Amino acid sequence: MQLPIQSQSALYAEPWEASAAPADLARIALAADRSGFAYIASCDHIAIPRRLAEGMSTVWYDPVATLSYLAGITERVLLLSHVAVVGLRHPLITAKQYATLDHLSGGRLILGVGAGHVREEFEAVGADFDGRGPVLDETIDALRAALGPEEYPEFAGERFSFGGLGQLPRPAQERVPVWVGGSSSAAVRRAAVRGDGWLPQGDPRDRL
Repeated sequence: MQLPIQSQSALYAEPWEASAAPADLARIALAADRSGFAYIASCDHIAIPRRLAEGMSTVWYDPVATLSYLAGITERVLLLSHVAVVGLRHPLITAKQYATLDHLSGGRLILGVGAGHVREEFEAVGADFDGRGPVLDETIDALRAALGPEEYPEFAGERFSFGGLGQLPRPAQERVPVWVGGSSSAAVRRAAVRGDGWLPQGDPRDRL
């Protein structure tokens, strides 16, 4: 499940979440772990502009920090970023964060990725909003290299290039699964071509 508390969009948040504390989030994660849930998930937004704050709220926990905290108190449940807007960060930064999470959790990471939709968020950090689709494609390819088994990963693309730079620890998993979020035709194709899984976004059952 996508965890409550850690993101509080008006589309789905319940009133009780507004006053919930980290201890409540921990209790929910522990219950999911004990009950055999496949994964628990955390969302990703850096900052919400005022024009969207009424609907989206500004409550968005950082997914790496949140999942790392919950990894330390759970034992078996998988840890999913649902979804990491990886175009906001250089792939080596993303790789460092999520490789460490996978290492610390004993190989429980599923890296969910998506293109993002908040223009101001991209502009604030100097990321390419209009080209976010091609950026995401290349970022997934770069992350395949950067999250692989090599201490000194190599990658050369149109936007990103790295080599001769060591990153330890490596992920505990030999291959970190990448699930692609979104229900546009581009997102579905991206999931089929580049992903290990797909995270649809609110599609009705007949469309699924």
